[in-house]
Amino acid sequence: MTNNDIFKKLRVALKFRDDQIVDILQLVDFKISKSELGAFFRNEDHPNYMECGDQVLRNFLNGLVLHLRGTKDAPKIPGEVLLAMSTSTKRPAQKNKERKDFKTKQMNKVDNAVSSVKYKNKKKS
Repeated sequence: MTNNDIFKKLRVALKFRDDQIVDILQLVDFKISKSELGAFFRNEDHPNYMECGDQVLRNFLNGLVLHLRGTKDAPKIPGEVLLAMSTSTKRPAQKNKERKDFKTKQMNKVDNAVSSVKYKNKKKS
């Protein structure tokens, strides 16, 4: 199993987005761009694929420890951090709206102030 595979599996398991991973790496003063990060998650046969080095993975894991546990001065409870992350990433519940059929929707858009037009010239048969 390569470092890229480990990194991908951690990202999926913890439901991290690229910007969250960049923030975690900044906790340990390791700067990386989203495009560089995206290269780690590509397929091996992709032309922009980059192999994830030991240093990147090590810094991510150290940053993850700081993110979940906090520092000695300001400790955190990892379960609460993960719970807060899961509630903040959920989409807001959509209201149950009655679904109208297409014809009803279109008839609501029609302007009722306009009357129908009668043509004076009729077609000759």
